[in-house]
Amino acid sequence: MLKINYFASVREQLGLSSESLDLPAGVRTAGDLADYLAQRGAAWQRLQSGADVLIAVNQAVCSRDQALEAHDEIAFFPPMTGG
Repeated sequence: MLKINYFASVREQLGLSSESLDLPAGVRTAGDLADYLAQRGAAWQRLQSGADVLIAVNQAVCSRDQALEAHDEIAFFPPMTGG
C-alpha cells in the first residue's frame, strides 16, 4: 500500500492532504503514478508537470523515473524557494 501525501498548493487544489493506495498494475515509477493520478480529472493533471510539482519518494526528492515499491511513501509538492 502506497502512502501518498499532498502539500501546500497541491493539497489546496486537490482538496486532499493524503491517501493510501494499492500500487496500481502497470505503475512502476513516480512518473507512472503521477500519470495514473492525473486520470482522475483536470485538477489532478497538475501532478504530471515536472516544473510545477516535485515528487519525493521516502522523503527524498526524485525524478519521474524513480522506481516505486508497494510500501513507499510518496509526496507531491510545489517547488520551494529559500531566502
